Amino acid sequence: MDTETVTLFLALLAVMAQVAVVSAVVLVVGGRFSPSVRVVGQRVVAEIGPQALGLAAVVALVCMSGSLYFSQVAHFLPCRLCWYQRVAMYPLVVILGVSAITRFHRIRPFAAVLAGLGACVSIFHILVERYPNLETSSCDPANPCSLIWVEKFGYLTIPTMALSGFALILVLLAVARPAAQPLAQEAP
Repeated sequence: MDTETVTLFLALLAVMAQVAVVSAVVLVVGGRFSPSVRVVGQRVVAEIGPQALGLAAVVALVCMSGSLYFSQVAHFLPCRLCWYQRVAMYPLVVILGVSAITRFHRIRPFAAVLAGLGACVSIFHILVERYPNLETSSCDPANPCSLIWVEKFGYLTIPTMALSGFALILVLLAVARPAAQPLAQEAP
């Protein structure tokens, strides 16, 4: 596959992540005002909650794979802010993957902090892309953080895709629930 096709695929995944995050926000806010929306939200959490850690691990893995594709296959040089986003995303693959396999849900706050920090870096990176005068001397002049390698649908850049991944991971961590244990049957 060529870079254009992979970029389009990753951009479509980012849009799906954004739709999922906006839907979650609508269910949370709408659930405060409407009992029927609250019920829908509870059903969604009940359905997704037990698999949420695994889904978050998959999101982190796709994000990591996409960033590696852009740097190793498409030869887009990651800037300093891209590296900081990677520092936040790459450990999430391992942390969330191991947590999903072992069903260790207590890791959620730590993973959320990592995803939240990555999201903050992504937001700043998006601002630097849009307003290059925000770029500091910490960015490499030969590889500036304001350089936009790809842009899809008029707004999706690599940092926007990363922010979409971080946001979806945060939503999945918020709804993650241990699977319900079956009730033990009493012997007659």
